[in-house]
Amino acid sequence: MIKKAVIPAAGWGTRFLPATKAIPKEMLPLVDKPAIQYIVEEAVTAGIEDILIITSRNKKAIEDHFDRFPDLENFLKSKKKENLLGLIKMIAQMAEIHYIRQKEQLGLGHAVLCARKFVGQDPFAVLLGDDIVINEPNCLQQLMAVFKETQGVVIAVQEVTREEVNRYGIIDPASENDRLFLVKDMVEKPLPERAPSNLAIIGRYILLPEIFPVLAKIPPGAGGEIQLTDALKVLARQGKVYAYKFQGRRYDVGDKLGFLQATVEFALTHPELAAPFKAYLTTLLSSKTGFQEVATGREI
Repeated sequence: MIKKAVIPAAGWGTRFLPATKAIPKEMLPLVDKPAIQYIVEEAVTAGIEDILIITSRNKKAIEDHFDRFPDLENFLKSKKKENLLGLIKMIAQMAEIHYIRQKEQLGLGHAVLCARKFVGQDPFAVLLGDDIVINEPNCLQQLMAVFKETQGVVIAVQEVTREEVNRYGIIDPASENDRLFLVKDMVEKPLPERAPSNLAIIGRYILLPEIFPVLAKIPPGAGGEIQLTDALKVLARQGKVYAYKFQGRRYDVGDKLGFLQATVEFALTHPELAAPFKAYLTTLLSSKTGFQEVATGREI
């Protein structure tokens, strides 16, 4: 059973500047919940008990979010806001959450390497905060089921268009069994004409502790950083890496458009906001004048 998970959250969040100058990108809200909470909830639902969040300077807001807040709890209790009180208590009780700082921004592979002592000799999950997947069972549960059968490294993949392959790590599959692929190699952000497939790696992994000695020796790759993909390539050549084409709706919330899409779609399923927000969007999109007003008078 996999009981440990690692969530790298040390990045600068430059795509969301200036919003992320003082606020971690992982704390940007999707309606009324920060993005990283969706990731933690996925891990907990999959049975994870201990979570290590890799942070950096100016990320203390993440720790505060998953901690107790006695003053706020007392205030909500005095105002008899029991629903909100239960909600914020639940956030602090979801799992045992640990933290370590990545002191230098040396890449995703280096961030995972920072978890070596936390992981020990156990298989573990890695969840990246830029990818939120909605499905039942969730994405991590699907990968765990594959791991139970293969006992090997499992990475989540999805099909993308040929025009999009240069944005992702792309696998070179050796064989296919329904949604499961044995991976013989992978290429980081290839040109469309050189991509071995259109199966893109997204931010969910089941890894084994044998990844650590590989990461410790791997030279810097793209961008001068230690790349997790480069370490996985080594294991893939040993026949130890599987890819699973997960089921579910994936949102790339590390991208501005993906973040907006997630915000709108989550609002449309929110128990309190769904009906009034849908009515607002209907009115906005059907009224040219109203749409122009929202756009500060510019023609759209």
